[in-house]
Amino acid sequence: MHLDAIDLRNFYARRIGLMVRRLLRSRFRAFWPDVEGLRVFGLGYATPYLAEFRTQALCTGALAPVRLGALPWPERASSHTALVDETELPLDDEAADRVLLVHMLEWSEHPHALLREIWRVLTPNGRILVAVPNRRGLWARMDSTPFGYGSPFSRSQLTQLLKDAMFQPESWHYVLHLPPFDWRLLTRWPDFWERAGDLLWPAFSGVIVVEATKQVYAGALAREPARKMRRRVVPIPAGAVTPRLAGQEKHRLFAEQILRR
Repeated sequence: MHLDAIDLRNFYARRIGLMVRRLLRSRFRAFWPDVEGLRVFGLGYATPYLAEFRTQALCTGALAPVRLGALPWPERASSHTALVDETELPLDDEAADRVLLVHMLEWSEHPHALLREIWRVLTPNGRILVAVPNRRGLWARMDSTPFGYGSPFSRSQLTQLLKDAMFQPESWHYVLHLPPFDWRLLTRWPDFWERAGDLLWPAFSGVIVVEATKQVYAGALAREPARKMRRRVVPIPAGAVTPRLAGQEKHRLFAEQILRR
């Protein structure tokens, strides 16, 4: 089960959603402080965070999977949003410098194929930023927020998935240390809860954020080539007669003759 774009828009319009947007946006900006002249794309429901890069980047685009749906973005300008197939992105090879994944990987039915497609569209020095629910955190266990849907990840699971898709994890951060309740007492001082969580319970955050780079020269291990059987010519006199054998033995000898040729 997963939500759609309308559900996500409604969540980010609530008090707790505004707080989540502010905390995650600052973390994303810390990973990518300078995107001058770069092509930045968001995949999933990334529009609440793409605005942070829109004025500086060369171009920005919001790619929304068909199952999620899309809303026009930005609201008061020509739309930069497109509905896409997550395994066939409408971008040329090496057309993106940065790709941001939010509310995407945990809902994907084909996460490996999704990451391989992102690998295709990234430049050789391209980077991805992935935000997923933390399997250990309380946010993944409560369906009152979007992070309670889909498949949460542990750090080791996310690392293996990225490496299998030829990405190298570089930097990690844990976000949303406060409980997932829309209480004024909690949402009024989110920075306090973030600092306390970083010190006291970092592994139990609500969201894991990781930046990974594209591995250009990665490849599968080379296998030792199979030893080829040396061909030998076995002359058979014209009109030679093979003695009659039992059916099974006859077929075995015939196969050996074919292999030796």
